[in-house]
Amino acid sequence: MNDYVLLYSGGSMPQSQEEVSQVMKAWDEWMHGLGDKLKDGGNPFTPMAKSVSPEGKVKDGAMGSMASGYSIVQADSMDEAVEMAKTCPVTLGGASITVYETFKVM
Repeated sequence: MNDYVLLYSGGSMPQSQEEVSQVMKAWDEWMHGLGDKLKDGGNPFTPMAKSVSPEGKVKDGAMGSMASGYSIVQADSMDEAVEMAKTCPVTLGGASITVYETFKVM
């Protein structure tokens, strides 16, 4: 079983208390539905970001498109991780998801 990072980009936050409740319920159901395959539920990112170049130069903002959050799941294949991502509630707010497979260095 491998680890996969679900990197969220874009999307918006719920505006009303009712929307917040619906979204939180969807996240709770999604996370519980994944069970032991959810390694780290993750967190949303603030818009505050800095980019560091290979030469050590620092600039405000992200390199490329801004990421808005992440989760880490365990799956037997990229296809299985993608199926998990397809049901992730972050899409309710219009976010897209990039799935990255990780590997152990040691």
